[in-house]
Amino acid sequence: MGVIRHVVCAMSGGVDSSVAALLLKKRGYSVTGVFMKNWDSLDESGTCTTEKDCEDAYRVCQALDIPFHQVSYVKEYWHEVFSKLLKEYERGRTPNPDILCNRHIKFNHFHKYAIDTLGADAMATGHYARTSQEDEEVFQQTHLAPPTTLFRDRFEIRNPVRLYKGADLLKDQTFFLCQISQEALRQTTFPLAGLTKDFVKKIAAEAGFHHVLKKKESMGICFIGERNFENFIMEYLEPKPGNLISIEDGAVMGTHKGWFTLTLGQRARIGGQRDPWFVVDKDTDTGDVFVAPTTNHPALFRDTVGTDRFHWLTIDPPPELIKTQMMECHFRFIHQMPLTPCTVTLNMNGSVWITLSQPIRALTPGQFAVLYKGDECLGSGKIMQLGPSEYTLQRGRERLVTAAPHEEKPTPEPAS
Repeated sequence: MGVIRHVVCAMSGGVDSSVAALLLKKRGYSVTGVFMKNWDSLDESGTCTTEKDCEDAYRVCQALDIPFHQVSYVKEYWHEVFSKLLKEYERGRTPNPDILCNRHIKFNHFHKYAIDTLGADAMATGHYARTSQEDEEVFQQTHLAPPTTLFRDRFEIRNPVRLYKGADLLKDQTFFLCQISQEALRQTTFPLAGLTKDFVKKIAAEAGFHHVLKKKESMGICFIGERNFENFIMEYLEPKPGNLISIEDGAVMGTHKGWFTLTLGQRARIGGQRDPWFVVDKDTDTGDVFVAPTTNHPALFRDTVGTDRFHWLTIDPPPELIKTQMMECHFRFIHQMPLTPCTVTLNMNGSVWITLSQPIRALTPGQFAVLYKGDECLGSGKIMQLGPSEYTLQRGRERLVTAAPHEEKPTPEPAS
């Protein structure tokens, strides 16, 4: 009998992490279940779902006869995720808390707790994703300190672990893992990698985990749950009322309580209008939010985005991108949106420009541009800049056309 490996499984009280723990136990590992508490507040109805989730996770660990721990990252979540979230909203951007939570909490603090405090050989989560490693390779990882210099010794031989889509493409969660570190990825196993959600539910039913099967899929802000967003954000940010302005003629259409309560592409509540209007742009200097009629107005469509320094999951950009500064791959900025072909250009500061094969609706600053090459998730960068909208380009073309007839026509050269 070989060495029994110790795996710490992140337990959320949901069906996915419960089945992940069950599968690890069936594979003969020594498993410890840990529930993370990251938010300390009652939701609008006055009930704290965290307590219920924790109890559900504990019941699964009892049924599996594995140790159960609770760990609190309320303080870390507040400083490293939530306060950053508020700053992003104030700057007029729309952040993605789930991606930030995975990066800062689950695959950083929790990862260190599993490996360093509990002495685990690896950690596991219930994400639908897979890596380029077999389980045995995960356990053979030695702790490598990240390089202190900006560029590693180019002769250092490395074989980075890659992140691939899970077998269930509808449930694939690599999108949410696009900012995690290579170190955490090396020491993580995803037991649901090759399974579909339906099959996971079947395993849960056979194991008698009926209390977690009955639960709804978790939605809303990571660890905060579902709630009225405008009311929730207004608890933390000062109201900054401003005007809703028509992008077409500059008319004031109505008012808003703060640009941070609105995101690009969402319907703007404007009284007295027969047809819906949609948010197409924001000006945080004046507080104006620009709106346009119809859900598919050209002001909502763009085909280029610029990111901040791109986070490559393998640490280095792909060789072809380093060599030629350009690469073809696929893009998404919302989980489960269809992948769009794109061309990526690498900038000197590590940021990228992404040119899409077709304009996409409501590309939003603050969201993450996530890139894929085949089944591999390459990483992500936060969207910081948007190219011109189709509406801006149309108007520019119209101005050129109207200006053209007034230009002086050159006198023809006399024929010699």
